[in-house]
Amino acid sequence: MGSKSFGNLLDLASGDLLDIPQTPRSLPRVMTIPGIISDVDGYGISDGDSDVISLPCRERKIIVANFLPLNGKKDSETGKWKFSLDNDSPLLHLKDGFSPETEVIYVGSLKTHVDLSDQDEVSQNIFEEFNCVATFLPQDVHKKFYLGFCKQQLWPLFHYMLPMCPDHGERFDRGLWQAYVSANKIFADKVMGVINLEEDYIWIHDYHLMVLPTFLRRRFHRVKLGFFLHSPFPSSEIYRTLPVREELLRGLLNCDLIGFHTFDYARHFLSCCCRMLGLEYESKRGHIALDYLGRTVFLKILPIGIHMGRLESVLNLPATADKLKEIQEKYRGKKVILGVDDMDIFKGLSLKILAFEHLLQQYPSMLGKIVLIQIVNPARGSGKDVQEARKETYDTVKRINERYGSRDFEPVVLIDRPVPRFEKSAYYALAECCIVNAVRDGMNLVPYKYTVCRQGTPSMDKSLGVSDDSPRTSTLVLSEFIGCSPSLSGAIRVNPWDVDAVADSIYSAITMSDFEKQLRHKKHFHYISTHDVAYWARSFSQDLGRASRDHYSKRCWGVGWGLGFRLVALSPNFRRLSIEQTVNAYRRSSKRAIFLDYDGTLVPESSIVKDPSAEVISALKSLCSDPNNTIFIISGRGKVSLSEWLAPCENLGIAAEHGYFTRWNKSSDWETSGLSDDLEWKKVVEPIMRLYTETTDGSNIEAKESALVWHHQDADPDFGSCQAKELLDHLETVLVNEPVIVNRGHHIVEVKPQGVSKGLVTGKILSRMLEDGRAPDFVVCIGDDRSDEEMFENISTTLSAQSSSMSTEIFACTVGRKPSKAKYFLDEVSDVVKLLQGLANTTSPKPRYPSHLRVSFESVV
Repeated sequence: MGSKSFGNLLDLASGDLLDIPQTPRSLPRVMTIPGIISDVDGYGISDGDSDVISLPCRERKIIVANFLPLNGKKDSETGKWKFSLDNDSPLLHLKDGFSPETEVIYVGSLKTHVDLSDQDEVSQNIFEEFNCVATFLPQDVHKKFYLGFCKQQLWPLFHYMLPMCPDHGERFDRGLWQAYVSANKIFADKVMGVINLEEDYIWIHDYHLMVLPTFLRRRFHRVKLGFFLHSPFPSSEIYRTLPVREELLRGLLNCDLIGFHTFDYARHFLSCCCRMLGLEYESKRGHIALDYLGRTVFLKILPIGIHMGRLESVLNLPATADKLKEIQEKYRGKKVILGVDDMDIFKGLSLKILAFEHLLQQYPSMLGKIVLIQIVNPARGSGKDVQEARKETYDTVKRINERYGSRDFEPVVLIDRPVPRFEKSAYYALAECCIVNAVRDGMNLVPYKYTVCRQGTPSMDKSLGVSDDSPRTSTLVLSEFIGCSPSLSGAIRVNPWDVDAVADSIYSAITMSDFEKQLRHKKHFHYISTHDVAYWARSFSQDLGRASRDHYSKRCWGVGWGLGFRLVALSPNFRRLSIEQTVNAYRRSSKRAIFLDYDGTLVPESSIVKDPSAEVISALKSLCSDPNNTIFIISGRGKVSLSEWLAPCENLGIAAEHGYFTRWNKSSDWETSGLSDDLEWKKVVEPIMRLYTETTDGSNIEAKESALVWHHQDADPDFGSCQAKELLDHLETVLVNEPVIVNRGHHIVEVKPQGVSKGLVTGKILSRMLEDGRAPDFVVCIGDDRSDEEMFENISTTLSAQSSSMSTEIFACTVGRKPSKAKYFLDEVSDVVKLLQGLANTTSPKPRYPSHLRVSFESVV
């Protein structure tokens, strides 16, 4: 995908477009005990962590979010800023999930603008008092970052809204994207200023900071990094329309653990990684994991909970009980249906009210007996869409009340003002039914709060004169498109677009028997009380610890520029193969064996033309001309193709179809593996593969003499992978008594005879060399895929079993930096060709004269 992303994003903040000053370092590195403070300025790029000094301090969590959990107000008389904790913030509540010894530092922006002249003082004060680090964004950057890119582009897209026309969402604006990157860079600078690499865990929250992990991972390769997305993640068909889709995906993949509220969101993310980055995933002991360049990125699926203690303390307030008595009296004899939603286009307000109108039409007997109270929270964004949603809501409510209401009764009560928490809790406690009808919502904790308020507290019951053992009831009507829906299995789930069905569901909820209401309520309350915000935070923290446990067991390389940066993590003993070192070892040796894969090793995997280049043929011919060399091409391809492509190399050995067919040179006959030539199983396999080919567009069958291979690299990634799994199960079932093995490789499913593999044929070649007294003291083995791993492993096993005390220099090498059993790697096919040319140039070929001529030739010399 073409991208205009900045190449050097660390210079973006001071670029021509956005004139952002360097973030001042007014805060020291945070320490809990005396020690040496690193003097790193945090703006340079480092490919390691050598500049970070390990400080012996207790475990810390750095929580990074768009806004700090603080409320601030400037005193008009003194001009001084006063701050207090926002007790309603989930970021503040999650501390309950950590051990008491854990120090928590918050990094984020303040909710109010602070003048530049006051920023240093405010920074120092909130850090000393609340352990908060403020990220002061310039006003123009903040507007473009938050109100622009986040709210006008990411937020609608993540809620499945495409900008099909200018009146339906904002089109992608690269200036807003650059502001988003700039803001994330400023956040990164602040985190760099307080991080202690050895002890700290960093937990980033939500879509505002999706490229922040790239900045941090680029600076600190072994940072312990988690991310939780609080919004939906759209399907790949929606997400792939975003011009900067790969930059955001790679940002998340630079974390160790990525959290989602539901499996649907995680599944969409995995699909995007598969379709756009070619990544595969698997389940590892119950955890979903992506293998990303040698790093394992784990996914966690767990919805956030509420703070039980905070909500119960509000229920115990006298003001809550008084308000509850007031509204009980006001709506005596009526069943209250409650809705609590933000004013935006995705909350389904108008659809909910239309469903209530339909309920009154369908069930006239309910008129005067039910009332819908809709509390509208202030809009979090601004724009024409919010104004249109507000107008539609008010117009619909007015029409219903005029038609079905009277002078002293309104069927729909719209409360569009800031509602105190105690008053909102009173409405929760009163409502017979709560309905959340959003067309798309990341989580939505309203049903959780409603259920807890319906449970009540002993103190509240005493105030109201209610018995402690009185039965508790609650009913929920929930949209199937909100994040909390899967966790509340006792709710009545609805499609918010189906107004008739929503109306019927509301009627069922309010006419349900009390016994059923009690059962549903009990089930919900048990889940909510045991899966609170502390449980959520503790579970995520534990998984982050597990996900980052192996950081220091691997060597890391940073590759890529800008937001294309990614980290390659490999075994500590894994290193680049030195051509010079290999050539020197080749020169010292007397007997040599060289094993080469074909596709992806001698010819690029992506190349349409599969013939070897002239450089490859020339190098192979030169190497084969030395009688001390045994050179073999070991490939999964058929013998006919390999014979044709490699015809100029007369002394080259070929092992075709993974070693089922072998010949030592062009003049020798093909040898089979010695296994049974009975290939009757093909008559069973071929029809099955043909069936899957017909039903999977883009797939095809490759027929070999000894094997059948089903390819799906050109099929839809998700469907092809699904069909491959099904085909694998199908074939394993029908071939259970046949002498074959069924393998699933990269975009293939292969059926071949048992006992055929590259590893086995490599072992046989080496064993014959040992038997003939030609034990090699130099071995090179190069391959690029999973089947070649068997060669790397078998070479060491075979040579270590030889009786000779002669040591052998082994250069097992994979193509590409990726996890491998090989000790060395080369980056690409061109590097393999350079190595072969280097070895060929060292070779001093001797003419292969017949023995009776060789004597006379030597006597002449």
